[in-house]
Amino acid sequence: MAAEIHSRPQTARPVLLNKIEGHSDAVNAAVLIPKEDGVITVSEDRTIRVWLKRDSGQYWPSIYHTVSSPCSCMSYHHDSRRIFIGQDNGAVVVSEVNSNKCSHVPAAAHQNRVSDMIFSLESEWVVSTGHDKSVSWMCTQSGSMLGRHYFTAWASCLQYDHETQHAFVGDYSGQITLLKLEKQTYSTITTLKGHEGSVGALWWDPIQRLLFSGASDHSVIMWDIGGRKGRTLLLQGHHERVQALRYLQLTRQLVTCSADGGIAVWNMDTQREEAPQWLDSDSCQKCEQPFFWNIKQMWDTKTLGLRQHHCRKCGKAVCGKCSSKRSTFPVMGFEFPVRICDACFETIKEEDRTPLATFHEGKHNIAHMDMDPSRGLMVTCGSDRIVKIWDMTQVVGCSLATGFSPR
Repeated sequence: MAAEIHSRPQTARPVLLNKIEGHSDAVNAAVLIPKEDGVITVSEDRTIRVWLKRDSGQYWPSIYHTVSSPCSCMSYHHDSRRIFIGQDNGAVVVSEVNSNKCSHVPAAAHQNRVSDMIFSLESEWVVSTGHDKSVSWMCTQSGSMLGRHYFTAWASCLQYDHETQHAFVGDYSGQITLLKLEKQTYSTITTLKGHEGSVGALWWDPIQRLLFSGASDHSVIMWDIGGRKGRTLLLQGHHERVQALRYLQLTRQLVTCSADGGIAVWNMDTQREEAPQWLDSDSCQKCEQPFFWNIKQMWDTKTLGLRQHHCRKCGKAVCGKCSSKRSTFPVMGFEFPVRICDACFETIKEEDRTPLATFHEGKHNIAHMDMDPSRGLMVTCGSDRIVKIWDMTQVVGCSLATGFSPR
């Protein structure tokens, strides 16, 4: 059973069911096989493995492929039983779960490491991003390249809406670009800016039309795409870069994982507030003392300039003396204490500090995560070469198995 990393009491924790060990290098992706006791993994050790649970309770590889280059990412489609693997050399490999055959897609997807990919059965496309600063989409039937778009930074992660053919691409600059893909062309719809570090994970919920992003700035952002009002919610509870996330639509919960092994489960079925924009000012907006760059006011008042801070609740620019308090404020996404100006601190009631997320420790670096909501299972993997399978039903609720959402 996983241990807690927060001091506040918890009654429900992820239960570690199995460990899979056997890879000789970092495991970059692991997915659960629906309706089967099986896991598919790809690794830097250049292997693709399908692990099936034996009568002994242990997982053993029933299919084992070795390819020419380290495997960087994977997209698995259960209905077609095909596995698409992105490689360090920019190539795409196709394998079948029930076959020992492994073939390359004729067209090279990228000129450098493939960072993420999604296979669309409806259009027979593979959409992928890479460290050559591009997103590409190609036809799996003909092997022909259909289109490519370049960014100014490495393209790191991807989500794709099959019905509308919209692609969301996160990159190392912290931006998320929304593209409309066509067979021979594309159009740029908009660019989302909110993260202060590289975007490491994306998840798209087509039902509520919500986009979730995690980044190296330790934060998670919910983008309300369907609301068309530009509404964003900031979630801060991790202490390392967020590298994997999954939104559970039935229970309105968001599961996020970070590089230090942190696993967070956020309650999104509650009224939340947007974090304010930080205001600009040359002097403290509470006591009016000048900040250190305000030379004129410092000269006029014969005082030394102060360092500028911002209140996380109201967004005002304040000095250290006027923002000496710290508080959690979960309704705005702050699950650990952040700087609050003295005036706002007085308005926060004790019930306002009630947590809206639970935090757990996976005890290994989590670079990738997959979930099977119908069984309440989660699989995590990372640079420690270990794959862990978790029972999450105590954390996310038994409603996953029954289909009922708690209210």
